[in-house]
Amino acid sequence: MNWEYIGWAALAISGAVIAAGFFVKPKAAFVSDDSKITGVSDHHPMHAWLEIAWPVFFIAAMGMLTLKEVMGFAAVLLLATTITGIIWAADIALFRSKRAAGSEPIVVEMARSFFPVILIVFFLRSFLYEPFKIPSESMLPTLQVGDFILVNKFTYGIRLPVVNKKIVELGAPKRGDVMVFRYPEDPAKDFIKRVVGLPGDKLSYRQKRLTINDQPVPTQSLGTATEVDKRLGFRRFESFTEKLGEKTHAIMMNPDIPGVRLEGVRQFPNRENCEYNNDGVTCTIPAGHFFMMGDNRDNSDDSRYWGFVPESNIVGKAVLIWMNFGSFKRIGTAIE
Repeated sequence: MNWEYIGWAALAISGAVIAAGFFVKPKAAFVSDDSKITGVSDHHPMHAWLEIAWPVFFIAAMGMLTLKEVMGFAAVLLLATTITGIIWAADIALFRSKRAAGSEPIVVEMARSFFPVILIVFFLRSFLYEPFKIPSESMLPTLQVGDFILVNKFTYGIRLPVVNKKIVELGAPKRGDVMVFRYPEDPAKDFIKRVVGLPGDKLSYRQKRLTINDQPVPTQSLGTATEVDKRLGFRRFESFTEKLGEKTHAIMMNPDIPGVRLEGVRQFPNRENCEYNNDGVTCTIPAGHFFMMGDNRDNSDDSRYWGFVPESNIVGKAVLIWMNFGSFKRIGTAIE
């Protein structure tokens, strides 16, 4: 389904209806009481179409701003909250007392209805929990494609929406946390990986063995399995449990793929902190940064290739799978 075409069509059709509404004179019904107008009622047939067109135009406009990456969804919500709030407040302060009863403009009616809902959604996703959908296999077996997850927005501190500036310190990421963050190469995109290295750590990933501060990370083999990949045919992988800090989780590796594909390594800030060779990579993590890796180690574009995640890019901690339409049994699974 091409959402861009649908969005443009919705904007065009609803915009045409709204424009036509400006050229139609509404039929007003007057009720007289001692020569005073006590009520006005708009019964023109166009009124019903405008009641549909205005919300469609508003939603389509907000959706297209997000789809075309003019601004992020948080910024779109803030814009929508501001617009509807100003319209509603201006009507209360300046126009409502001068208007006959029962003649509320459609735009004001829409703003009055939408503003509380948008404000609540904006508050919840900005400061408490934000939903995300898993689009790739990089976090298998922990997270599957199609998982809808909740991300705790306050565990690592309270941040201002849109600018993502921390204003209240509440905690810091721990080794082993599954974290959502803004992709350093394109902050408009959100990535999800596991926190492997903390600021100041010396981290080494060589011959597919993870070492942190000269201490090998404990792993235990769960065996080897084979699956069918739509693009690559049969694919063999090995499963392990890995203990990072207090947390034990499952990881996957493909024995036929090197731990770091050197051709995929890019230039990134503080790359001088890392040393690459055919065995893998060793990095000293700079202050205020984190080293992230996917649990599906050989099918993950992560810190091995694009570098460290600044603290300012943190979005929140993934905590719960709340829906998966392909596997209902995953609903309610805590993310460890």
